[in-house]
Amino acid sequence: MSNSSELTPLNVAVLTVSDTRSIDNDTSGQYLVDQLLDAGHVVAAREIVIDDVYLLRAQVSQWIADDNVHAIISTGGTGFTGRDSTPEALEPLFDKQIDGFGELFRHLSLADIGTSTVQSRALGGMANNTVIFCLPGSTGACRTGWKGILKEQLDSRHRPCNFVPHTNAKMSNLK
Repeated sequence: MSNSSELTPLNVAVLTVSDTRSIDNDTSGQYLVDQLLDAGHVVAAREIVIDDVYLLRAQVSQWIADDNVHAIISTGGTGFTGRDSTPEALEPLFDKQIDGFGELFRHLSLADIGTSTVQSRALGGMANNTVIFCLPGSTGACRTGWKGILKEQLDSRHRPCNFVPHTNAKMSNLK
């Protein structure tokens, strides 16, 4: 079992929500993958799913049901266009909401995009001991979310608290 000076690596699934992106041009998803690997985590899966409520729920539900996936980070589908449906798709899957995630994300993004941040529907939640964070689709928004919140909150060494103890990561690392 790790102590406070050792990182507990998380198995993280990365989901890009887009009707137009592919692995070749998914800069936001690739940014998240690169940051996760640099931080010592494992990318358990990476998928691109079109902005469809039921396809998003199906993919995320599969990851939530997998005890070896400790966290999910999605990018895209959090705005106000007609196709943006990530909150509607994923919020019903949450056992608990992480209200502070969306609040802090919008606070941090105010410096970058001004009052346009009110149109961000970034959100977070927990489901079956899996922490889920939904970021906007721009690479800048992913950078804001990673550097300002996720890097520390997915790090088992961050004090006074982080999300690692609320996941199945400790049990998976003991197997």
